[in-house]
Amino acid sequence: MTQSPAVPLPPPKERRRLRQAASLTRAQLASRVGVTSETVRGWETGRATPRGRKGEKYAQLLNSLGEATNMTCDHHTPVAEPAGPSGRPLPVRAVAPRRSGGVADALTPDQAFDALYSFCAPALVRQTYLLTGRRELAREAVERAFQTAWQRWPEVACDPDPAGWVRAVAYDCALSPWNRFRLRRRRPEPSPPEASDRALMDTLLMLPPSYRRTLLLYDGVGLGLPETAAETEASTRAAANRLSRAREAVAERLPELADAEVLHWRLVELASAERLGAAKPPVVRLSGERRARLWTRAAIAFTAVLIGTTALTMRSAPTHYEPPVPAGESVQGVPPRVAPGPLSESELTLRRKLRTEQQSGPDRLLPQPR
Repeated sequence: MTQSPAVPLPPPKERRRLRQAASLTRAQLASRVGVTSETVRGWETGRATPRGRKGEKYAQLLNSLGEATNMTCDHHTPVAEPAGPSGRPLPVRAVAPRRSGGVADALTPDQAFDALYSFCAPALVRQTYLLTGRRELAREAVERAFQTAWQRWPEVACDPDPAGWVRAVAYDCALSPWNRFRLRRRRPEPSPPEASDRALMDTLLMLPPSYRRTLLLYDGVGLGLPETAAETEASTRAAANRLSRAREAVAERLPELADAEVLHWRLVELASAERLGAAKPPVVRLSGERRARLWTRAAIAFTAVLIGTTALTMRSAPTHYEPPVPAGESVQGVPPRVAPGPLSESELTLRRKLRTEQQSGPDRLLPQPR
């Protein structure tokens, strides 16, 4: 008979938050507990309850992670990305560090934004590269997302998941249909050097954008199905359908990636193989402020032109109703129409000739019979 763990377990969302705050992937936490990553996914989504020795070990691990998080909150530094089996960083599973209310209040807006950017931007650029297959577009989409976040910083700072907020905006910018009209999109993009990486990237770009985004969020970032559905603005059933179809399409072209865990590590390796850097946080903040000032000045100029045009129209427009001049009346300043004078002798002769001749023309000539 199984027993509940002696240490009380936090709610499912808090379990996931503690793991992410410690920069642990599901696979790493599962190896510590001695279970599979799918089991950890079930514990974090609430579909399964940890029990027995594994559950007790899981509860003790979460308790130690919570204590470590509380100790490091007062001396916050950006957390390094966890390393995978090959020693490369895991750029796909990155979330923003969470702080208590007192520590968050102690940071200035600039410091809080710089901390969020330094932690999330490098991994988010690589995620967006997997989503689009274009390096420069990935950088621009991430920078645009953080510029938008800085312009709406009070809203982003109070959001329960600021990293998810920025990620959703970056994905929307990267998958915008207006990007196809840019001249840069017409230039060929260098393919990954490895043949296996090229095959995986071609397979990802073959998927519809909604399927590709769902696959990356679930198997790459590691979100649960409800969170994936919410971020893609779809129902849970629709997100599950997109995920299954995307996995089937990938497994059809690359049978060795039929396993979800293998697919995750291949996505990690593909993203880590590209050296994609992000700009410095002050550069992004200043460029966002310059863009905001530019748009503000353009709006002020347009408003001034509109006000001037309206004022000119009101100045030159008539102030009272003027009825139209009836026919036959003389208009001041306009000379009257001159009546025709008497006909000359030649005109009188021509008029008499026209009146005496037949209206239908001369008689028709007919042949005479013999």
